[in-house]
Amino acid sequence: MGPTRRRDVTAGAAVVAVVSYLALGLLYRWFPPITVWTGISLLVVAIAEAAWGRYVRSKIEDGEIGAGPGWLHPLAVARTVVVAKASAWMGALVLGFWLGVVGYLLRQRSTLQVAAEDTGGAVVAAACALALLVAALWLENCCKSPQDSGRSGPLNGNQPG
Repeated sequence: MGPTRRRDVTAGAAVVAVVSYLALGLLYRWFPPITVWTGISLLVVAIAEAAWGRYVRSKIEDGEIGAGPGWLHPLAVARTVVVAKASAWMGALVLGFWLGVVGYLLRQRSTLQVAAEDTGGAVVAAACALALLVAALWLENCCKSPQDSGRSGPLNGNQPG
């Protein structure tokens, strides 16, 4: 499994943006109001992933990966990579959706009062989705093993003792 490629998630976001923009012409009338709180949950997840990435990076830099007290288990790092990859794709797809919504709302602002009211919330949701995408890609990057071969610890075959 390789690192998540930025061009792949960008292409996914672009495809979803186009599809959501086209679908909104038919579906917007059934949308609930879009407030600034709509996308905040994505921001909460992004902050949690960034904090976890900082923790993982510090453990890797300190060589504290292994099966010891206060050490981070290698399977936890592997699971973190899986969560980061899934979050990056989710962030990209949700970002694409919200970009499509923003595009549609900007086009409809002058004719629909409700579109003008929903635009701010959609922009906030898109920004929160972008934050999730960036945090997930950073988290995945934090899980890389160190390039320095002079480190001690289980990453180089030494066990805590």
